[in-house]
Amino acid sequence: MFGISRAIKCCAAALVAATMVFAAASPSKAETGTVRMTVTKAGFIVGAGGGNGVLRFRGHSYPLSIGGVSVGMIGIASADLVGRAYHLRSAGDIVGTYTAVSAGIAVAGGGKVARLQNSNGVVLELQGRQIGAELSLSLSGMTVSMR
Repeated sequence: MFGISRAIKCCAAALVAATMVFAAASPSKAETGTVRMTVTKAGFIVGAGGGNGVLRFRGHSYPLSIGGVSVGMIGIASADLVGRAYHLRSAGDIVGTYTAVSAGIAVAGGGKVARLQNSNGVVLELQGRQIGAELSLSLSGMTVSMR
């Protein structure tokens, strides 16, 4: 009798564990969109920048406005970036302030890669080409809004 009770408890524990594993592995409702941005910034110690872009999500295009401030940059540069926006539940989730700490140097041009996250949990992974001259060891903030 003691053996049967123990076997039932072990089976129940295994069933609970299996349920938890499969529930954790199930895909979330979040989706991925594509993003294209053109950003220009200029500054001496404190820089400011802005630009525009577009989010493509669920078959629709959403125009974006980009603004930003960086501390610790010298120069003027423009970047054309493309990439993905992860963890979107709706197009409006892309709106917010993104932060990143970075270091870099670009003279006449070069590659640019960024991974940023906002308070909605949206992660932007961007890459592209930068044109201009910039030296930076900066704390940057970028605000994305929908137009």
